[in-house]
Amino acid sequence: MDDHTRDTSVGPPPRGDPAGWSATRGASNGWEHGTLRRATVHGVRLYNAGEFHESHDCFEDEWYNYGRGSVESKFLHGMVQVAAGAYKHFDFDDDDGMRSLFRTALQYFQGVPRDYYGVDVLDVRTVLTNALEDPAALHGWRITLDDGTPEATDADHRYAESLE
Repeated sequence: MDDHTRDTSVGPPPRGDPAGWSATRGASNGWEHGTLRRATVHGVRLYNAGEFHESHDCFEDEWYNYGRGSVESKFLHGMVQVAAGAYKHFDFDDDDGMRSLFRTALQYFQGVPRDYYGVDVLDVRTVLTNALEDPAALHGWRITLDDGTPEATDADHRYAESLE
């Protein structure tokens, strides 16, 4: 673990055993990178609330902590593309732009575990693939985190604002 990605304020997953977490790891409450978990929780909640730009910012800010080619970097870069693609679709009716971003995201997600830092990456990949053919696949879809689909709270908005 890198000291700059440690965050002891991040709690363990409420259930499950996602990649990136181990009950035997003490630092960051079991997370290999506590800051990655924190950014993921905020980013997913904001995405699920339709706050795609803010979600993008959460993933992008954390992405800069990791070198190219690492699983962490691939996951975060993929999530940046997911949020940006949804932003293109919902806010600009730009489905060609969405498709381009989703194709790139699917490439980044190659080799990322299916349950990574609590995100159901397999479901994300499935929905992105379906949205390439029918963008309506995004309508009503929420990213699954820890077997639920949480929405944003004031704390998530404050976190995103702190990144500016």
